[in-house]
Amino acid sequence: MPESLTRAVRWDTVVGALLIVLLLLSFSFVDGFGNALNLSFLIGNTLPIALIALPMTLLVVSGEIDLSVASTAGLSGAVMGKLWNEGMAIETIIPLCLLLGVVCGLVNGLLVTRLGLPSLAVTIGTLAAYRGIAQIVLGSDAVTDFPTQYLDFAAGRVGDSFLPQAFLPFLALLAVAAVVLHATPFGRSLFAIGAGEEAARFAGIRVKRAKLLLFGATGFMASLTGVFWALHYASARYDNATGLELSVVAAVLLGGIDFDGGKGTLGGAIAGVFLLGALQNVMSLLNVSAQSQIVVTGVLLVVSVLGPRVARQISVARAGRRAASAPVPKAPPTPAA
Repeated sequence: MPESLTRAVRWDTVVGALLIVLLLLSFSFVDGFGNALNLSFLIGNTLPIALIALPMTLLVVSGEIDLSVASTAGLSGAVMGKLWNEGMAIETIIPLCLLLGVVCGLVNGLLVTRLGLPSLAVTIGTLAAYRGIAQIVLGSDAVTDFPTQYLDFAAGRVGDSFLPQAFLPFLALLAVAAVVLHATPFGRSLFAIGAGEEAARFAGIRVKRAKLLLFGATGFMASLTGVFWALHYASARYDNATGLELSVVAAVLLGGIDFDGGKGTLGGAIAGVFLLGALQNVMSLLNVSAQSQIVVTGVLLVVSVLGPRVARQISVARAGRRAASAPVPKAPPTPAA
């Protein structure tokens, strides 16, 4: 097994173990955590992060990032509310919102792949632009009177269980993303691009096209998240999902996806998502303020970036010391003439 994959698996195991430990401690010591309603809230509130984390994982593996996802979700929700107020059918509105998300993602992708601009700078700019457009579209209004059957699906549970109905489609999307990343030539090409873009290009991989597809997919999922957010919380506002990009990036990096690209697994990323979601839920039950929760998320983001780098430096230093302390083999004796 390649060393990079071994490190990723080990990190996945650590994150998964931390998630299990947190859940066990929470069930045992946090009042109300094991309540079916609370578990439903936990999963439902984590789903927006998890949905965007699927394409974001692939994007970061390829060496890029999209910080405009929350603004794209907010714009999608604002357009959804505006068109609903104008009397358009919800069955027409949702596909239009998803198409809008693809367009937003492709704008980012074209600026990165065709103009050679860094994705970090581009998506910081579109983060502000898309949010501003959302405010122009809907203003300060809040649209809440969406069809009951859609609201029930977005916020309802499967029978008497704690599982939200929307969790089942998410599992299908998770399976598709896992197959694409880990079981297809396209997924393997993303790891190659993240490990070395020039080498990938010389190997015949169409780097620009792959990245453009990823940005389009990320925009699509961000828009889908915006639709889900508006229905789940029964409110379409221009500021929906504000700050969600921080949670998505923190969860993905916490799950072991290397910020420089080329390393990580989708399983680790999703474990990071639900670890962060469970931690936020526990802090809410313990009456930790929202500001303190943001601080914790920021700290986890910093640790997620620094942790793997420090671990690699320690590993390299140990390997160097072992090589330096290894005995030098003696030269064989010269045979007599």
